[in-house]
Amino acid sequence: MHPLHFLLALSALVAVAEPAGDAVHGKALYQERCIACHSVKYNGIGPAHKGVFGRAAAAAPNYDYSPALKASGLTWTPQNLDRWLADPEKLVPGQKMGFKVDSAQERADLIAFLKSVSE
Repeated sequence: MHPLHFLLALSALVAVAEPAGDAVHGKALYQERCIACHSVKYNGIGPAHKGVFGRAAAAAPNYDYSPALKASGLTWTPQNLDRWLADPEKLVPGQKMGFKVDSAQERADLIAFLKSVSE
């Protein structure tokens, strides 16, 4: 197989593995599941999410992060947000968030919403 054909086939598989996010549905999920601890604009039990894209983990001002998240070295990219939402404790053992999102589609929708409030 020609290397270019292999890369095209591989990129098609990756596109299937990562569902496209729906920010409108993500907003509804955020309001249903996340709002008890998080806000877009204000810190609560969890940190504010405005501007989360591209931000270093544990870098939102005026929030008391776990030592584990402070030491993680993560930057909030779509891939890292997906891994975080899938299982925060697996990604950063010792972090404080006790909630995860099992559905890949729902994670993609939440990430699309978070991206929309970061722009």
